[in-house]
Amino acid sequence: MMYLLLGGCFMFTPSQRLCCVLIFFFLQYLELRFCKLVRVAATLIYIIQTILYTGVVVYAPALALNQVTGFDLWGSIFATGIVCTFYCTLGGLKAVVWTDAFQMVVMVVGFLTVLIQGSSRAGGIENVWSTARTGGRLQVFDFDVSPLRRHTFWTLSVGGTFTWLGIYGVNQSTIQRCISCKTEGHARWALYLNLLGLWIILFCAVVSGLIMYSYYSHCDPWSSGLISAPDQLMPYFVMEILGAFPGLPGLFVACAFSGTLSTVAASINALATVMYEDFVSQCFPDLSNRAASWISKALCVAFGVACTTMAVAASYMGGIVQAALSIHGMCGGPVLGLFSLGILFPFTNLKGAVGGLIVGISLSFWVGVGAFIYPAPSNNTHALELNTAGCNITAAAFEPTSATVTQLTSDRNWLADSWYSMSYLYYSAVGFIGTVAAGLLITLLTGPMDPKLLKPGMTRSVKDVLCFCTEKFTEADLGEGKEDVGDFGKAWEKHPDQGCTLRMDEKFRCSCDNQQENGNTNAGFDHNETSIVQKKL
Repeated sequence: MMYLLLGGCFMFTPSQRLCCVLIFFFLQYLELRFCKLVRVAATLIYIIQTILYTGVVVYAPALALNQVTGFDLWGSIFATGIVCTFYCTLGGLKAVVWTDAFQMVVMVVGFLTVLIQGSSRAGGIENVWSTARTGGRLQVFDFDVSPLRRHTFWTLSVGGTFTWLGIYGVNQSTIQRCISCKTEGHARWALYLNLLGLWIILFCAVVSGLIMYSYYSHCDPWSSGLISAPDQLMPYFVMEILGAFPGLPGLFVACAFSGTLSTVAASINALATVMYEDFVSQCFPDLSNRAASWISKALCVAFGVACTTMAVAASYMGGIVQAALSIHGMCGGPVLGLFSLGILFPFTNLKGAVGGLIVGISLSFWVGVGAFIYPAPSNNTHALELNTAGCNITAAAFEPTSATVTQLTSDRNWLADSWYSMSYLYYSAVGFIGTVAAGLLITLLTGPMDPKLLKPGMTRSVKDVLCFCTEKFTEADLGEGKEDVGDFGKAWEKHPDQGCTLRMDEKFRCSCDNQQENGNTNAGFDHNETSIVQKKL
């Protein structure tokens, strides 16, 4: 759901034809900067990341539907996957965007319904706030610097920065939305609006959590065994406060499924796009439009099946939010480091990029998989107390005894209580730092690359990255009749002899324009145009 408001830029205009080339630039960057091996490695990492993450996303609303309606859990998972695959395959990216816009409204309405009725049943907002403060749920500014603490000010600000940089900076699901905007300024505003929408969703989620804590302050359903997983708490709460109102529990289920449908559809579309551009079009450059269309649809179906099947494994990955952000951190951190090596350090050579990526991905998966096998002990997670004194059932049987805790920690080695107990929000930082540090070290040991050998537009200064209000970004309009193709596009126009050229023939323009009119934006729509550009590299 974090990508929903970016859909506003998908109102197709004549300038959309340049997006065909811009998509190619993004996918081709690592190959142009280093070599094709690096590009393929990054693509495989992205595919693994997206399939794993989408499996978690599909599993989340299935729990809600199971709790609210009693519908079979696995039947719900496969139904969700089939629906997402269906409209993504037939409608392409345009269908994904329009459904995202509608689903955003459904999510907000569902949240507001829960907030209004829940706060009323919990005794009002003042009582909710007072109960949360008494229970220690409002400790926002915890400045403990220990990386073993799961949630502190530093883990959220530092670790969260690296995690979200990977999501918004080098993730195809986000990039394909940004580069579909008419201009760079429109893409920037789309991200600002997306940030506002994300804040609204997070605010609603946090307040919902506080209301649930206040409502169950004397009898926690999970600790007392009324539910089997913490992720079932929200639908259980909805059934208690909205069960007497016909249709409202269904609205909540629709709210939960809206976030899933938008994310899964975007992921399937991005996976099909990446697979087609990086593998299919490379192996079969002369495919006809009809063949490309069928292949892209088949890829959507294949990835839809893979993501739906992965949801079965997601049921064993613990908390949904932690699992999702862990996957993004383990895969996104090293890829973010790889792009940073290429863009910010002009002297980085091929050996440094490959070696850095191997080190970064090894470190992030080492700590992530280790944490899954050896969960962090309670003295590191600092889980707050949950009360069951007001329950009408015997809760002692559901509380872990000291013998159980001892058994969980008796066979643990020193890595389990140190390295594997690191906060999951630091996984991205570990991968990023490992990739950049190893890449720079290997580059210095093997001989730095001469920056003069790089094609124009391949690097950016740190100043440009940290401050987008520099002179380069505040230039006057390009002039009437010209299109804003971004900094990379300008560089290629100025140096057509050193790489791709943006001087596309009439066939390219007509093909892209026709696809806009038809609304067909599947992965294979620009295969001939992309192959034309590839031959000029």
